[in-house]
Amino acid sequence: MDTVSQAQRHKNMAAIRSKNTKPEMIVRRFLFSRGFRYRLYHKRLPGHPDIVMRKYRTCIFVNGCFWHGHEGCSAFRMPKTNTEFWEKKITRNQCRDKQDLVALAALGWHCITIWECQLKPQTRLSTLTSLEYTLNAIYLRDHSVAYPTLEEESTLERAAEQETKGYPEQNK
Repeated sequence: MDTVSQAQRHKNMAAIRSKNTKPEMIVRRFLFSRGFRYRLYHKRLPGHPDIVMRKYRTCIFVNGCFWHGHEGCSAFRMPKTNTEFWEKKITRNQCRDKQDLVALAALGWHCITIWECQLKPQTRLSTLTSLEYTLNAIYLRDHSVAYPTLEEESTLERAAEQETKGYPEQNK
C-alpha cells in the first residue's frame, strides 16, 4: 500500500526531470574537462540522445536505472502499487530504447549507454575513464589511414620509381 496520497504522489512524480539530471551532469562535466565537445539533445536524431559528439559520430545516452528497467541492478525494483501500469511503461521505454539504437546504428552513429548505477562514487572513475578510452578508440578507428600490407604493397605500382632504359642494374 502506498503511504502517500495520490495527489502527493502525482506531485512527486511530476517533479522528476528528464533533462539535465545529476548523472547526466556528471558525464558532461567529465567530458568537457577532458577536452571533448558535444551538443545536447539533438532533435533530428532518433531518440534525442542526451549527448551528441559529431566529431566522433557518437551518441551517449545516460539512462536512469528505474525508468529504463536496468536488468540485474539493485536500483531497479518494480513498484508494489499499480504494477501493471509500471510494467507496461518500463517495457515500452526498453523497446523504444532498442529501436532508437538500431536506427542510430543504421545512420552510422556509435551509441554508448551509461547507466545511473555506473556513476555511483565507487564505480564513477572507472566508468568515465572507460568512456574516454572508448571515445578515443572510436576516433582512431574512424580517422586512421589504412596502409596496405606487405602482400598488397608488392602488387602496387610505385609512381616515384620509373624504369630507366639502357641500365639493367638500375631496373632491379
